[in-house]
Amino acid sequence: KYFTKKNQAEDKPISASARCRESSICSGSSEIKSRAVVKYCAAPPPTSYALLQEKTDLKLPPANWLRENPQLGSAGTTILGSSSKSKPFSSFGMAYEFIDCIGDDVDVVSDSENIKKLLKIPYSKSHLSMAVHRVGRTLLLDELDIQELFMRSSQTGDWTWLKEFYQRLIDQKWQRKKKRKEHWYQKAILSKFLYYSINGDGAAEPQSDGLNEGEEDSGADEFSSSWPTAFTSTTSNAEESEAPKRGLRNDFVRNIMWTFEDIHMLVGSNMPIFGGGRYPAVSLRLRDNNKPINILTGIDYWLDNLMCNVPELVMCFHVNGIVQKYEMIKTEDIPHLENSTFSTRVVKDIAQNVLSFLKSNCTKEGHTYWLFKASGSDIVKLYDLTTLCEEAEEEKYQNPFTLPVAVLLYKVASNLMLKARQNRKHYGTIRTLLLNCVKLLDQDRHPQIIASAHYMLSELFQLDEPLEEDGGESLRAGGSEDSYSDEDREEEEEEEDLTEDSDDDGSYSNCSSPQDDSKAVAVIRSVGELSVPEKYRSTHQIRPSCAFPVSQDKEERCRLVLSYVLKGLKAVDGSIKKESDLPAADPNTPIPLKYEDRSATGACAAEKGISLLLERGEQKHTTRSGMIPGSWQHRMKLKLFFKASKAYYVLSDAATNLLKYGRALRYIKLSLQCYDAYCSVSGTLHPHVLLFHSQCLSLCGDIQLMLAQNANNRAAYLEEYSYQTKEDQEILHSLHRESSCQAFSMATDLAMDPEYQLFVSSKCYEAAYELLVSEPLKDLTPDQLSQVLKRLGNIRNEMGVYYMNQAAAMQAEKEVKKSVSAAEQEMWKKSFGFFEKGMKDFEAIGDSTNTALLLCNTGRLMRICAQAHCNLSGDEGRGEFSPEEALYYNKAIDYYLQAMKALASREKHSAVWDSVNWELSTTYFTLATLLQDYAPVSRKAQEQIEREVTEAMMKSLKYCDLQTDSARQPLYQYRAATIHHRLASMYHSCFRNQVGDEHLRKQHRSLAELHYSKAVSLFLSLKDAPCELLRTLLERVAFAEFTMAGQNSSTAKLKSLTGAIEIMTETRHAFQLIHKELQEEQTEVTNGPMAGLNLQEVMKLIGVFEPSFSFLLLQVIKLMTTAKRKPSNKDEELLKTYKNVYSKLLRAEKNAPLVSRVELYVELLQQLMQRTGSDDTGTRKP
Repeated sequence: KYFTKKNQAEDKPISASARCRESSICSGSSEIKSRAVVKYCAAPPPTSYALLQEKTDLKLPPANWLRENPQLGSAGTTILGSSSKSKPFSSFGMAYEFIDCIGDDVDVVSDSENIKKLLKIPYSKSHLSMAVHRVGRTLLLDELDIQELFMRSSQTGDWTWLKEFYQRLIDQKWQRKKKRKEHWYQKAILSKFLYYSINGDGAAEPQSDGLNEGEEDSGADEFSSSWPTAFTSTTSNAEESEAPKRGLRNDFVRNIMWTFEDIHMLVGSNMPIFGGGRYPAVSLRLRDNNKPINILTGIDYWLDNLMCNVPELVMCFHVNGIVQKYEMIKTEDIPHLENSTFSTRVVKDIAQNVLSFLKSNCTKEGHTYWLFKASGSDIVKLYDLTTLCEEAEEEKYQNPFTLPVAVLLYKVASNLMLKARQNRKHYGTIRTLLLNCVKLLDQDRHPQIIASAHYMLSELFQLDEPLEEDGGESLRAGGSEDSYSDEDREEEEEEEDLTEDSDDDGSYSNCSSPQDDSKAVAVIRSVGELSVPEKYRSTHQIRPSCAFPVSQDKEERCRLVLSYVLKGLKAVDGSIKKESDLPAADPNTPIPLKYEDRSATGACAAEKGISLLLERGEQKHTTRSGMIPGSWQHRMKLKLFFKASKAYYVLSDAATNLLKYGRALRYIKLSLQCYDAYCSVSGTLHPHVLLFHSQCLSLCGDIQLMLAQNANNRAAYLEEYSYQTKEDQEILHSLHRESSCQAFSMATDLAMDPEYQLFVSSKCYEAAYELLVSEPLKDLTPDQLSQVLKRLGNIRNEMGVYYMNQAAAMQAEKEVKKSVSAAEQEMWKKSFGFFEKGMKDFEAIGDSTNTALLLCNTGRLMRICAQAHCNLSGDEGRGEFSPEEALYYNKAIDYYLQAMKALASREKHSAVWDSVNWELSTTYFTLATLLQDYAPVSRKAQEQIEREVTEAMMKSLKYCDLQTDSARQPLYQYRAATIHHRLASMYHSCFRNQVGDEHLRKQHRSLAELHYSKAVSLFLSLKDAPCELLRTLLERVAFAEFTMAGQNSSTAKLKSLTGAIEIMTETRHAFQLIHKELQEEQTEVTNGPMAGLNLQEVMKLIGVFEPSFSFLLLQVIKLMTTAKRKPSNKDEELLKTYKNVYSKLLRAEKNAPLVSRVELYVELLQQLMQRTGSDDTGTRKP
């Protein structure tokens, strides 16, 4: 019966888009879940197959035989989707193409033929030899043709250790088995059948059965000569070198993501798929009608159809090559065919057990594992070839899988790096992949991959951003560097459990019997165990992510980065020129290097085999070290230099925060040396590089500024600066291959002169500013520009203050004040110039607070200039207040007022506002004091001077902030009291000296009384100015005495005297404070004299107090005694008190200790106060 089917085109998606087809295959009551997604298909849409006529002779070749045909793909030469041998690196080709799937999503990557061999292990007596590699959670399976390996070994001398091992422990009588003639005959007619099936119009005519033996032999010979038989002929060295390169390609017609139950597999298949029948896809098979289908063939057919999601199988039967009939079988019916019945559930159990066995034992990434079952044996063994090779003391690089595995590890890590920016949980996996990649490779043979891997390792540590709290657990969790199994302790415990179990249920173990090989990693004692459901479970939890060294210590992270950078640089340098060809490098001096053009030699031969991964750049003129711009070495060095520069920058910034400025300067020097080397190698500087350079210069400016401000610790800073690690020296050595690294030596030298350090700091900031306003960065970095302008303003303020202090020091050092020197004027000009520039910088960014501070500093500079211009009059001290002083003090006032205007209000910045307010008040007070004490009477009238003094004093008083509770409040109170005292003294003097204008005299008297009263009140509130209080009260008493002198009436005089005595009684508060301080001084005599009390001043004031007090008492006694009216009882008591006090005062011992005399004054004043009951100031008895 012949079938006709409607053609239906199959989608041909590429890796990004795949057509998904699902199927569920039922076996009895149990269901097997199978789902196939075509990831890539190189074949055209399936077309109908040609039904061959009966009696068609398949021994005769069709006209199109062995010609390339897209419908068959490589099946034209590999026969039904599979060659006799799978390519040794076929899984790697698939892994490279679908790199996103590797490491996490997929359990197995392999040729479909290898999958079928594994699932047929319990049913087959044939040998099994496969190489197994782990990459993350993914296992890569490849056929390992041990016989071919040994044939190559006999020619090249490689792998001799494995051959000896194999012959000693596994197959002592090993010899190469040749293919039988029948094998090639069957291959030939299968190939011809496929070509007939696609040759719709050219079907062969039916042939007679009489084909003689000679013709049959010639057909076989013809096939043998034209068929590309692998491993039978000796290949040339050139072909051998290209073999790995060919094997790294994905040569399958289709790649399928096959999910079998819970196992996810990426499978490569070359099986031709045709259209026809009730379904859009069928597979064609050729069977000898005389030979029944066995269980192995049935499993083959069933798995092929499941993997490719083909619903039907078309079977063509022949006898001696003559077509007999066709038969169509549904895929789900294949397990129930006669003579080939098998349980799909058992196949599922086999798959799960094999995967669990491999995942439990193939734990080390980068290692090549060998899964081996000898022909006719039931024992399956797993060996770690990498470990065996190391034990044999041969080069590990003899393993042909080393390079493909390393490249795959590198590619998976590279792919994960793209995802790692969004999810840091991949960091641990990436680090494990890269470390294992580096372990596999020889630096001399593969410097490019090693350098790239170390650069990626350094990139895992993000230095320019803080360590995030989230993700910390996932980063810390996970296994070791090169293994995906649990910790060793857990492994030992589980192995003990397995050993116990093995005695009971036959579970695999490391040694199953005396004949078994102790070298095996694990052994399956009987293939029958694989059919037992869940017999093998993964005994080690495969962790989702590996350990990643998370350190909160920034310096530790930077040191790790630099260690990786150094290894990368060594790999690059080694590929350019051997170290022995270079002169020894001194980190402090340039290295004169020889020039050699390597454009002719190119890269080393070992790199050619991996050129598919990293492309080579265009060759141009060489750099100082002989490196070709555009080459991989050139690109890698640029990245490594820049990464090292960033790491040193972060180290410098961290050291600055720790106040280790010597260390910080050393690190920023290394950072700028790396940048210098980068510039020497790079042709163009990208904006992000220029921006980073401006940050380096800005930090260098910060460090030099801090060194200038902390000159006392210079010895410690020098020690920190001079220290250098071996790692730093080696990095410097690599830098010196490309550059002298001296471009920034001026900025990074540790100078001993603070002025020079400030100068260097200023130049660093200026250079950073010039970079930011340059064309590449213009308008791109407003925030950074604002920061640099702020730093520029600050350093200019610092330099202005430095030169201002220098000028003040010059002024203080002059023994005899002469005219202003030229050196002083030069200091003033420099200081003023820097203040002006700083103000412009702060104004440019709208920083009114700092602008106000610089205006305040400029005001201070003006005051220093004023002090330098004071007139001197020989030995008598200074002369009159000069016009130059007045000019500079008024300029200072102008700058302070500008500062107040810039701030606008105290709320903006209270500390700066208070500082400016205080300085302004001080300047007005100083101006008024100098005008009052050194009045320019030769230039101005007394009235004008008094008016100017009053005006300046009142303005100073205006800015005395007595309301705000602050540290300066007592100072403001003292100043306000002093101002009132001085004003009172001035009006007192005017009142005494004024003659004629009675109205003006009364005004002066009234003002004097007012200011004396306010001064006394403020001094009383201070509690720590007893001498000032006493002096003010004594002056007030003197003022009262002078007023009394002009009175004629005895009543008026008595009233004035009584008032003066009442004022005198207020001195009790001052004497109480003096007495208290004297007592404290006596108790603390061991600590030396107290600085708070001026004893000389106290004695001077007492010398005024005693006669004044005696005079008042005497005068009041006389007036009260000679009074005409009869005194009242109260007057008599008061007179008695006056006499008593006067008597005690007269009898007082003049040579008595000061404390005793003060005690007496307090007692007498207290006695007077109790009798008079007066306290004009509102004070009460303490």
